[in-house]
Amino acid sequence: MTRTSESAWSAPEALRAPGAWVWTLFFLLCLIAVGAAARRIAVLLLPSAQPSVSQTAALDATFAAHKMLTLAHIVPALLFVLLLPAWFSRTVRGRVNLHRNITYGLLILGPIVGVTAALLSLHPVGGLNEATAALLYDALFLFSLGRAWLMLRRGDWTLHRRWMVRAVAVLLGIATTRPVMGAFFATRSVTHLTLHQFFGTAFWIGFTITYIAGESYLRAYPDAPAAAEMAPAAAGSEA
Repeated sequence: MTRTSESAWSAPEALRAPGAWVWTLFFLLCLIAVGAAARRIAVLLLPSAQPSVSQTAALDATFAAHKMLTLAHIVPALLFVLLLPAWFSRTVRGRVNLHRNITYGLLILGPIVGVTAALLSLHPVGGLNEATAALLYDALFLFSLGRAWLMLRRGDWTLHRRWMVRAVAVLLGIATTRPVMGAFFATRSVTHLTLHQFFGTAFWIGFTITYIAGESYLRAYPDAPAAAEMAPAAAGSEA
């Protein structure tokens, strides 16, 4: 990887900073993703500690049947999400070497997450509908990471950040699917849809909403150095 100067890594101040509500949603999605990953790891490693309820028994059984592949996907994904708040933090951005290492960490973890996600999509709970959504957005995630890496090598820090934001938006789509699935579960007495029937639709809705939100962010704040922003409450400085 070509050497990037500290002045290039430390991006200029944003002309327009996102409001606190943007970061509230961001942290909420991160928390949902972390919670979902932690539960899945617990179910896989300590199945007796997390007994499956009837609504999720089929889902738990599917992941248990591919335990090592699921762990190979979830553990790197969990680490990826845990690094995101630091990657967006102004405070961390001021520590150039630390921020650079976090960026490299994301670029290493990302492909692992993407490749294992593609392999898991070969065993979809929601059939072809889920597999199609998973593969499409997984390809978009890997493409965005690849572009981010390429822009970093070229020294184009602005485009690097924009492609990283796109990758993050896709990855956090899995968190958005959780409340969507919750809505499907809550209305099963009315819709009579099974997990197999609505799981793929929840994927389409969740990933699409979050991807559109990411693109809307980039359009609303075209001058904002995404890796240099953070809500005041989160970073301890004015965003």
